[in-house]
Amino acid sequence: MEQQDMIVIDALELSNWDRDFLHMLQEGGVTCVHACCGLWENARETLSRVGEWHRFFKENDDLIMQVLEGEDILKAKEAGKIGVILGTQNTSALEDELSLVSVFNQLGVKVMQLTYNNQNLVGSSCYEDTDPGLSRYGRNVVKEMNRVGMVIDLSHVGDQTTLDTIELSTRPVAITHANPDWIYPTKRNKSKAVLRALKENGGMLGVCAYPHLLDGKETTLEEFCDMIIQTVEFMGIDHVGLGTDLTFNMSTDFLHWMRMGRWTHEMDYGAGSKNDPSWPDWPEWFQTPEDFPNIVYGLRQKGMTEEEVAKVMGGNWLRFFTDSFKTEKEAERCAYHL
Repeated sequence: MEQQDMIVIDALELSNWDRDFLHMLQEGGVTCVHACCGLWENARETLSRVGEWHRFFKENDDLIMQVLEGEDILKAKEAGKIGVILGTQNTSALEDELSLVSVFNQLGVKVMQLTYNNQNLVGSSCYEDTDPGLSRYGRNVVKEMNRVGMVIDLSHVGDQTTLDTIELSTRPVAITHANPDWIYPTKRNKSKAVLRALKENGGMLGVCAYPHLLDGKETTLEEFCDMIIQTVEFMGIDHVGLGTDLTFNMSTDFLHWMRMGRWTHEMDYGAGSKNDPSWPDWPEWFQTPEDFPNIVYGLRQKGMTEEEVAKVMGGNWLRFFTDSFKTEKEAERCAYHL
């Protein structure tokens, strides 16, 4: 199967979107991207971010379309457009109001990460010293996200909050951008216990090319594909996709906002460090979205079958998003008819 015939889905990018970037995605054969539209923003600020995206969709409707249901990914592929799933990497947009889950879902925010880089009203992040798990409010948020068909993302979430969420959720959840921590040890990567629970939940892991979650820019394509193979061996071929966390053409000011928000006046390095505080340099085999074919090539070189490559490149995410974006009642009706 040629890449142009595959569904290629990147489950998280945080880049500077303009028409040039859209052309790069097309050159890379990308079908659909989950694009971050919020980190620390409150409800009002998130509404503005969503409004900016809606205008971007309108102004570039020859190249891009918003994805509200899984079938829209196939429509984007057929039309030669880039499908975009809007999501936030925090639940700060909800503030303390449970009803906003439904509101943002109806505006097309189809993915929410429960916590970003610190504790919030829902639960804990991977960077806190202790993780008490889901709060009572957090349990309500999980149930409401299940109900409306919004994907629960656990990428930056602490282990106990993650395990609580997986146990509580009646629907499969996602870690859109992280790697196994036994291959690349870091607080942001995930343990065997977490990934085992994710697999048993029927969920998805997006393996991540962000250099701070690998061995930096020196990570080779062969090493990255080795990690994918090992992850597939642990989780199964149906539970692994891509979530590159590509941060293309982003400013240093945005980096500080991304890491620190309003909650600290002291430098916070996130997945970086004092010795490596800036945006990381990316490996030469993944500099822009035009480089997605390199991953296809690397997986083939590792002996993956064409069916397996197609699943990792986007087929698994297509199935997951198609099921997950349905409301709970719609999903139950589909299961009944099966």
